[in-house]
Amino acid sequence: MTMFRKTFLPPVADLLAFEAAARHTSISRAADELHLTQSAVSRQIRQLEAQLGMALFHRVRQRIVLSDAGRVYAADVRAALQQLSGATQKVMATAGGGGLLNLAVLPTLGTRWLIPRMGDFAARYPEVTVNFSSRTEPFDFALEPFDAAIHFGAPTWPGAVCEYLMHEQVVPVCCPAYQRRLGIRKLGDLGRAVLLQQTTRPTQWAAWAEWCVQTGMAGARSGGLDATQALRGPRFEQFAMIAQAAVSGLGAALLPRFLMEAELASGALVELFPQALTSTDAYYLVYPESRAEAPLVRAFRDWIKAAAALGA
Repeated sequence: MTMFRKTFLPPVADLLAFEAAARHTSISRAADELHLTQSAVSRQIRQLEAQLGMALFHRVRQRIVLSDAGRVYAADVRAALQQLSGATQKVMATAGGGGLLNLAVLPTLGTRWLIPRMGDFAARYPEVTVNFSSRTEPFDFALEPFDAAIHFGAPTWPGAVCEYLMHEQVVPVCCPAYQRRLGIRKLGDLGRAVLLQQTTRPTQWAAWAEWCVQTGMAGARSGGLDATQALRGPRFEQFAMIAQAAVSGLGAALLPRFLMEAELASGALVELFPQALTSTDAYYLVYPESRAEAPLVRAFRDWIKAAAALGA
């Protein structure tokens, strides 16, 4: 199904001339950039204005100034040209190769868990080029150039297949100096700590505290975190930000153990208590139904499921 009408697609040369003139607010500087004459640039802009049926610039003395419509159109044209340029670069980068796989990944999971394991995938599929982009929320595969994504949450994604990868276990951590300074030894001591919160999981500390009660942790009922304390603290969008804040001594954090392997091994972070809360949500590989039988998607699906099964 065609998603555009050729009637509304001006010549690329006209768009390039308009974008350069809009950026420089100068016909002469646009001409210099494009290696054209000023008259050629002016002609291309007039052609574009004729097709649109409106003026994109106002001529003020010897200067050009974008009209209101021109200002809006310039931003959209610039974005479209950047997208077209990027798409062309991606295709050129895989010339003669064995395929291209575009992945949307959660930033911290991608950096700390997936990419360190990608050497094995590259060894198995040396001709495949894998591109990574960061996405934290579900999107429409029909409108984005991705073959698959890694998603944390419930196994629901309209028009897509969700393949289970793994759950996560979150544990309370902080840097050793912070633990010593506040004297954190029992659950009630967390009442003196700054609790670092993740923006997308605002009730996680409360859920962990309730889990401590359910598992019979000493002091959890009488001296644990109350609901108000568990919701207080600065919020961070990504686990990597919270981890760095904890390493820097800004407070205590609840973090997935498998994403903090390096910090725990080096001693930059310590587990305050052994009680780990297993998430009700999970990580999933998600791909559009239309790509379910694509060889590269199937190959990556089988590989990442095997990697996750080896243990997070």
